[in-house]
Amino acid sequence: MALLKRSTPVTSEDGRMTLMEHLRELRNRLIKAILAVVAGTVLGFIYFEPIWNFLKQPYCRLPQAHQFNKDQCILVVNGVFDSFFVNLKVAVMFGLVVSAVFWIYQLWAFVTPGLYQNERRYTVAFLGLSVPLFTAGAALAYVTMDKGLALLLGFAPDGTLTLVSINEYLGFALAMLLIFGVSFLLPLLLVFLNVIGVVRYRMVAKHTRMVVFLMFVFAAVATPSQDPISMLALALPMVALFFVAEGFMYFHDKRRDAADAAHARAIEEELDGPSATADSASVDARD
Repeated sequence: MALLKRSTPVTSEDGRMTLMEHLRELRNRLIKAILAVVAGTVLGFIYFEPIWNFLKQPYCRLPQAHQFNKDQCILVVNGVFDSFFVNLKVAVMFGLVVSAVFWIYQLWAFVTPGLYQNERRYTVAFLGLSVPLFTAGAALAYVTMDKGLALLLGFAPDGTLTLVSINEYLGFALAMLLIFGVSFLLPLLLVFLNVIGVVRYRMVAKHTRMVVFLMFVFAAVATPSQDPISMLALALPMVALFFVAEGFMYFHDKRRDAADAAHARAIEEELDGPSATADSASVDARD
């Protein structure tokens, strides 16, 4: 418990923290985040069976011709330690997901003192949007996973049966869920860069076709199964989200340019005000 002491940093009179205080604050935040993940991992071990049954459903939805046992959904265990490491992987992933709110808050609490008020507001909004977007991507991967598996297993020659090990399937399933979830966040990242002024709409609009093409290339390379169904399932929603982000950037830049122009006119009028008044007074004096 001594490591968690002084969780509230002591700042100087001007509100700044020293390097050692920053490191101490980072240590405390990391310890709290790790403890939350560990607690979630313990829950993952306790409730492994229902979690595994949920992850296994895409494989169980495959046609019976691809199943080892026609009556049961069975995956193969190749090694002595495979079962333990599968339990560990599933528990750790469950712990990361369940404790995500807490460890994201710890990250936010460490970073937020260095942000301006508007940056804090934008960051909170984007964090709130990132959760449903990631969930939507992972849900899409879960729904379409069996289609990609069925296509790949269908290339097996007649009279053969592909034995899918539990470790291989888990790696494939987790990769699909993570890749789809993170890919759905890329358009949100583009919007964030636009809001903070790094990327403008005009620059993105010039390369729209190239961006769409690169999204399809990314989907073809990133999907673990490398099948066209998974590629299209990932690429098409990414393109749709990209066009939504592009529309937001257009209206945001238009409003920002109008505000900047109005601000520039106000400054110009303020600077020209005294001279214009003096000129008017001199004209009246000559009259």
